[in-house]
Amino acid sequence: MSKAILTYDAKIDSKKRITLRGAKYEYYNVQEREDGTVLLSPRVLVSPFEISENTLNTMDQSVANFKEGKASKPIKH
Repeated sequence: MSKAILTYDAKIDSKKRITLRGAKYEYYNVQEREDGTVLLSPRVLVSPFEISENTLNTMDQSVANFKEGKASKPIKH
């Protein structure tokens, strides 16, 4: 387990919130354990305008299938 670099007591406010002092990230994954401990792990959210490599590969395969005639019939309105 890594060494603590900041230790302090925090109080839950009336809306059940805790303020993190000097937080380095905007988003955290929270795990509440059975023994009452709470583990925060920093998260960096992916920009909604980025497309994952897996999605790009799927799109490439779909286009290749379409060009080979491997496609369903058109949907009629």
